[in-house]
Amino acid sequence: MGGGGSALRVCADHRGGINWLSLSPDGQRLLTGSEDGTARLWSTADGQCCALLQGHESYVTFCQLEDEAAFTCSADCTIRKWDVLTGQCLQVFRGHTSIVNRILVANNQLFSSSYDRTARAWSVDKGQVAREFRGHRNCVLTLAYSAPQDLPGAPCTEEAVARGLLVTGSTDGTAKVWQVASGCCHQTLRGHTGAVLCLVLATPGRTAFTGSTDATVRAWDILSGQQLRVFQEHQGSVICLELVNRHVYSGSADRTVKCWLADTGERVRTFAAHRHSVSALKYHAGTLFTGSGDARARAFDAQSGALRRVFRGHAFIINCIQVHGQVLYTASHDGALRLWDVRGLPRAPPLRPAAPKRSLSRLFSNKVGCAAAAPLQPA
Repeated sequence: MGGGGSALRVCADHRGGINWLSLSPDGQRLLTGSEDGTARLWSTADGQCCALLQGHESYVTFCQLEDEAAFTCSADCTIRKWDVLTGQCLQVFRGHTSIVNRILVANNQLFSSSYDRTARAWSVDKGQVAREFRGHRNCVLTLAYSAPQDLPGAPCTEEAVARGLLVTGSTDGTAKVWQVASGCCHQTLRGHTGAVLCLVLATPGRTAFTGSTDATVRAWDILSGQQLRVFQEHQGSVICLELVNRHVYSGSADRTVKCWLADTGERVRTFAAHRHSVSALKYHAGTLFTGSGDARARAFDAQSGALRRVFRGHAFIINCIQVHGQVLYTASHDGALRLWDVRGLPRAPPLRPAAPKRSLSRLFSNKVGCAAAAPLQPA
């Protein structure tokens, strides 16, 4: 097992826990959203904060960074669009009546989910609601979008998928598939006996994978609504999912990550060593990075499951992970963004060419599995 990872930089500008971390498509910037009600833009070149985004009236729950704009959502029931160069707020999206949990920018559309039991589609330019998706009986936690070109051989009408399909997961125990063009519910995915916490889509394709407090992962055909298979060896809530090369990685409150064959549901590997819930996952170049409620990040060899490195320094749960180049970025409820050197880790080739990722929806509540405070280690 490798030794402890060394922190290249500790960015402690936020005055509250960091709930989410987003990397721009060009890899040049990072965006953090915090309990202090602000978001911050950071340069991946030097780790410096380059803009402070202020305006939300409550904590920031989630954020997404594009090359030319940043998007944040908040417990103040709004979504904001920001200029990444100046930090100026360009647009405020108002309409939700409770906490906005998630946002997703895809195919020139903005989608959101909320505790008000709805998901919404917005005009990015005008800041107006274009469509409301109503039908869940409890709060909507997670979102994923399937563009029309991601639906090969779709038996449903061309009109139904003309603007793609939106998939939502809820604490009511269901996931729903919506026609974006009409706002109609296309399918309700029933089978879970607990809240749906996380959701990921195979792209291109028509399969959704959902993780739940019922300790299972389930695979669904989003066009027919058929449940394809159940992955059921976890002993606690499934908190986060990652889909890579037809392998599904699931992180759980049972302190493990399991790797499954997406097409058969067979478990092929278990990653253990965590001392608390697994709260974040990121696969990168043959390495599986995990964040945990024990305040540590870990690097595992994705092929063998061997623990390669432990990154110590955070004081609370790690809520989100990103990797860019040879740097690992971890964001924690302790308010710090930490940068770690990951050089020297094995770089295994992918099993097969990976499909482009469109949307990966992971931890819905950044306090799931929150650990007791651990002493802050020196960087």
